[in-house]
Amino acid sequence: MRWASTAGCLAIAVPGLAIVGELIAPHVPTEIIGMPYASPGGTAPLGTDGLGRDVLSRVLAGGRSLVLIALVAALLATFLGVAGGLLAGWTDRWPSRLLTALADVLLATPLLLLALVLAVSLPGNAAVVTSTVCGGAPLTLRVVRDATRLSRRSGYVEAARGRGERGSAILVREILPSLTGLISADLGMRFVVAVQIAAALSLFGFGTQPPAADWALMIRENLPGSGLNAACMIAPATALAVLTAAVAGAASLADANPGSA
Repeated sequence: MRWASTAGCLAIAVPGLAIVGELIAPHVPTEIIGMPYASPGGTAPLGTDGLGRDVLSRVLAGGRSLVLIALVAALLATFLGVAGGLLAGWTDRWPSRLLTALADVLLATPLLLLALVLAVSLPGNAAVVTSTVCGGAPLTLRVVRDATRLSRRSGYVEAARGRGERGSAILVREILPSLTGLISADLGMRFVVAVQIAAALSLFGFGTQPPAADWALMIRENLPGSGLNAACMIAPATALAVLTAAVAGAASLADANPGSA
């Protein structure tokens, strides 16, 4: 229980810090404060990047847009997946077969390839959201569908039927609350996938554009000078790793302890 609470706090605190980080940055992220690739020291604890901007300030400001767009993508993917999974699991008729077939088709498409195709025709943020939904919602649908089928045969569902409750009311009042832990874990994993997609698109040049501060963009921009100031690459890479590890860890514990969610 203690580990679950700690992981949950980290899963909230780390993205929260990424969102408000620019407010505590010592410099304006786009401000040139020194020579390019200056070593850490003085007013730049992590040194400067290829244009002489403070690495620490850019790291503190570089997670806001990433976290917000990943959160939107994860919420939308989980909502659609849960709604589809509840419907597919409650009935064995054609809606269930149609939704399952659609999910299988989307799952058969390589996610990164889909994201790159979408990035060519859509703005970067829209491509992240769309690819996360197309790649994540089908997984959520299948998991929720199977859990709903098991719940459909449980005693509390049979009791609700005996009271004359409609199917939609049973799904919302009885089955959905029992899947809280599973849905929380799934939301965390959708968030992690959305962060990975957003970072990949930025690395390929389809995401956030200069001079904006963005962790993945910082890695791409500073690759040529990594030997002069390694912190300009290590810092954003570490920030990405900490963010995904915190959320993924909380998701794993939520899945292992569904009753604590």
